[in-house]
Amino acid sequence: MDYAWFGQLTAQEVLFVTRLKDKAIYEVVERRPPPERSQIRRDEIIQLTGADASTKCPHRLRRVEMYDADKNDTLVFLTNHLALGATTLAAIYKDRWQVELFFKALKQNLKIKTFVGTSANALKVQVWTALIAMLLLRYLQLRSHFAWSLSNLVALLRMNLFTHRDLWAWLEEPYTAPPPLDAPQQEALALG
Repeated sequence: MDYAWFGQLTAQEVLFVTRLKDKAIYEVVERRPPPERSQIRRDEIIQLTGADASTKCPHRLRRVEMYDADKNDTLVFLTNHLALGATTLAAIYKDRWQVELFFKALKQNLKIKTFVGTSANALKVQVWTALIAMLLLRYLQLRSHFAWSLSNLVALLRMNLFTHRDLWAWLEEPYTAPPPLDAPQQEALALG
């Protein structure tokens, strides 16, 4: 188990909630009563005691054990946040999967596999651009009465990117042909 990661985050005052590995070696320092009528089974303050734990992570951490009745499974969380309620910590862990799904959608739909630049500013510009694009796509998806999936909307927008048509009309009827273009008037070149 990488105790240094927990120690570094805690030293930098970065809060985390993660799953605790089964092979973690720790000592229970304090037991807190679990909330009544909740899925929380244990709420404990622990000290990691494995090899090099005292130097890599000298901080006290919190171990929260929750029984998931839907999956008939026990989940054990580890956090450095000692003040929040145990049910709140479990909810934070559950909600983090929504963030994971969001970034998965970004990577799949916007084709972000690698970064063009490597500086901090370049990364921020690319991430912000992707977030703005995703926000615009979700807005178009919600505004339309057509039952768009996000991936279909992205694919058809790419195909019609250089087609001149009314966006709002196209969102409602995407499979209609684009309006015919007026034939361009070409001037004769005066060579003389």
